[in-house]
Amino acid sequence: MKYNVEITIDLPRDEVIKKMDSIENMKHWQRGLTSAEHISGTPGVIGAKMQLNYKFGKREMQLTETITKRELPREFHANYDTKGMHNIQQNFFEETPDGKTKWISKSEFIPTNFMMRIMVALMPGAFKKQSKKYMEDFKNFAENGTSVANA
Repeated sequence: MKYNVEITIDLPRDEVIKKMDSIENMKHWQRGLTSAEHISGTPGVIGAKMQLNYKFGKREMQLTETITKRELPREFHANYDTKGMHNIQQNFFEETPDGKTKWISKSEFIPTNFMMRIMVALMPGAFKKQSKKYMEDFKNFAENGTSVANA
């Protein structure tokens, strides 16, 4: 399943990237994030791996992020793997003529087990909705300092 989502952030691209490219800031815009731990490679460099731990109610989830392309401030791509799902994420950041930043996110979700194949087939809109929510939460954090850390 593939889809694109985009949002415009009312900040210059350099400010957006500075806020986004911070492990400390992740908890302020990624709901449910409990920790982010470096696993291997040089942090922030292509090939680096990080484990992201989330908790949603009683459900816990671990993702492994692998950086596949890092050409900031224009692009940041990574793969995210968890039980039953492989996600290819491509993020593009464009400067607008009025000094804002357009963030374009291209996602591809590839189920790796039967249950996730069924979930993708039955609820494709839920994935896009979740991606849009993370982008909106980042926008609110970047523009207004609004954190979801205690939400």
